[in-house]
Amino acid sequence: MSSAEALYGTGEAEPEPLRFAAGALSFELLEGNIRAIRVAGVEVLRGIQYLVRDRDWGTLTPSIRNLKLFEAPSEVSITYEASVQDPDGATLRYAATIAATPTSLDFTVGAMAGADFVTNRLGFCVLHPAALAGTPLTVEHGNGDVTASEFPVLIDPWQPFTDICALNHRQEGLSIACRLEGDVFEMEDQRNWSDASYKTYVRPLARPWPYVVPAGGANRQSVRIGIEGTPPAVAQAIASIEVMLGDRIGTMPHIGLVVAPAEAAATLARADALETLGVQDLLLTFDAHAGHGAAEMAALAKIAWQTKARVTLECILSANSDLDTELGAVADLVADAELALDAISVFPAPDLQSTPPGSTWPACPPLEEVYAAARRAFPGIPLGGGMFSYFTELNRKRPPIELLDFVTHATCPIVHAADDLSVMQTLEALPHIVRSARAIIGEKPYRLGPSTIGMRQNPYGSRTMDNPDRRRMAMAEIDPRQDGRFAAAWMLGYVAASEAAGLEALTPGALTGPFGVLGRDGPRPVYGVVRDLAALAGLPRRACRSSAPDRILAIAVDAPEGTVLLLANITADPRDVALDSGKISLDAYEITRIAIP
Repeated sequence: MSSAEALYGTGEAEPEPLRFAAGALSFELLEGNIRAIRVAGVEVLRGIQYLVRDRDWGTLTPSIRNLKLFEAPSEVSITYEASVQDPDGATLRYAATIAATPTSLDFTVGAMAGADFVTNRLGFCVLHPAALAGTPLTVEHGNGDVTASEFPVLIDPWQPFTDICALNHRQEGLSIACRLEGDVFEMEDQRNWSDASYKTYVRPLARPWPYVVPAGGANRQSVRIGIEGTPPAVAQAIASIEVMLGDRIGTMPHIGLVVAPAEAAATLARADALETLGVQDLLLTFDAHAGHGAAEMAALAKIAWQTKARVTLECILSANSDLDTELGAVADLVADAELALDAISVFPAPDLQSTPPGSTWPACPPLEEVYAAARRAFPGIPLGGGMFSYFTELNRKRPPIELLDFVTHATCPIVHAADDLSVMQTLEALPHIVRSARAIIGEKPYRLGPSTIGMRQNPYGSRTMDNPDRRRMAMAEIDPRQDGRFAAAWMLGYVAASEAAGLEALTPGALTGPFGVLGRDGPRPVYGVVRDLAALAGLPRRACRSSAPDRILAIAVDAPEGTVLLLANITADPRDVALDSGKISLDAYEITRIAIP
């Protein structure tokens, strides 16, 4: 196995970005888009992307040619031509120009469809970093109005701003103006999907999609960034990253694994690993809406018989007929399979598909009626609800919390982008998600997951993306990094970043299959993370702060043998970490366990 395969589960290397600087302004160019826009090292914009999405919100990868670069100390000029092809074979071609000086950055694209081109989105997305939460913001609208506001602190379920032609904010003594031209733009809070950014994008979602760009149809858009003020002093590189412990903040959550009927046989064959891992929860997926019946319930019951873990059935209902009849049928299947449940969570099938702003909500019984019927069918056991999918959907359709015993949702880091940097940056959004979730659910027990890199269900399209070549692909069920150290570091980082949630339970994947801790050749690196976390479940947790959370994340637990630290390097570069007990070095995506007596 190559070193790349050990880290990422694939030997395919990510393309290296090109790096540019014009005075104190710097940025990277990757696959035709700009990211990491900094002034004197301060990130003022996370990215400017020209994106083309297909009818399932999949991002089409451009073929770039005729790339021309010019760089001087105070000037950068970039031009290129590109084309994308939709799943029906239609081609869209475009030409891009990027020009930068120490006080400006302009990105202009002109596009033309060769044949009728079907798309959900065509044009620019501008990403402001999530670290700007609470920062004052001035929004200029197309009708001439000006709104004085701020970047939302709690995650906004809808668009915080619409009809945008310019955004202006101050940061580190700088004034950053972002002007958008060529179409109608609006902003969404991408932290909903665990992207650590606010995204201003082209074409309001209230307009019909997918839509057709007719053959010969032209589109020209531009983003213009203006920078005023004195750049801050460039921070000196820190030799070692500090990890500091704080007070106790509750207990470590239960650790669980999810089992879908498709993986029941493989899971049963490795039931010994459930005991070895020591997980406290088993989450069994039963999709009555998809036609699951007696065979699937019996297969799940056989696994439950092999474990002492708490067993929860997550049940998807059609919710298109009498609810008592539907849930009564599920209860009969549970009884016939002799499946002893400790809890059940229920999700009506209409909620599996996301309802974007401006769209009509699908017909669905009120959740009050769904939960009441579930109580009647499964009396005497805890009832959970929320969303089978992600925080986005929970935020937009908030359940009657008072009727539930626990609330649950998942996250997925590859909804919008799947490169290594973007996936790890989703960890920055988790504190925002759990803070916003707590604002909705209060002190109600909170169960998070299943949350893995791969996507188990696509609420935004008809399917998850096929990935037979095991590439880094947005919205794909199979992600090669599940086989590598990358996934292990991401998962430990996930637990660290969700520290403030006060979770009752966390499900970090499955035993087998695309989300499994076991691969075809045995335990994956994430197996050891799940085993270590399960061993710490229920023990007192301590606050744990990293001086560089974009590089090192950690958790701290008071165990019988002393304080246990689990540290993860979430970067591809070696890192030195300073602890009270001394300094240690961590290799790329390395995890280490330290016991402090």
